Amino acid sequence: MTDSVFAIDNVLQQPEEFVQDVFAGDVPKPQVLWLTADLADDATGIMGHPLQALRIRYWERDGRSAWILEEIGKERPITTGIVVDNGKVDRVKVLIYRETRGQEVQYTFFTDQFKGAVLQSDRQLNRSIDTISGATLSVRALTKLARLALYLDHYVQSKKTGS
Repeated sequence: MTDSVFAIDNVLQQPEEFVQDVFAGDVPKPQVLWLTADLADDATGIMGHPLQALRIRYWERDGRSAWILEEIGKERPITTGIVVDNGKVDRVKVLIYRETRGQEVQYTFFTDQFKGAVLQSDRQLNRSIDTISGATLSVRALTKLARLALYLDHYVQSKKTGS
């Protein structure tokens, strides 16, 4: 039997509550970003595999965006809320953790490492994220999601400004 049989959904915060918190209860209308071929190719490059979606929902106002994204840690998806404010990571929060180990990534001592991170031209973060023994795959998953959120935010903002 695999460990995944024993995994349970550890709901730390419902995605809807996360978005409420991000926008202090004044939630903007959700937007939809359709993954065109070029956008999907870029996302595949960041994530290391094709996304299993045709579109991604996000919320945005005044240069601040919120993304609810998922990535597999070792065996199960980790649902993560990521806030990008003016091109920098403002917040990373694990919303639902489903793995049997590696749950340390849900704590602020880990997620605070992402605050202020930006995406470089090579689509890597401008800083290294410390790994956690026993949680390497979960750390990688959250790092990829942060990179993806920064990339998608940059794409959305550039479309708004026409640059």
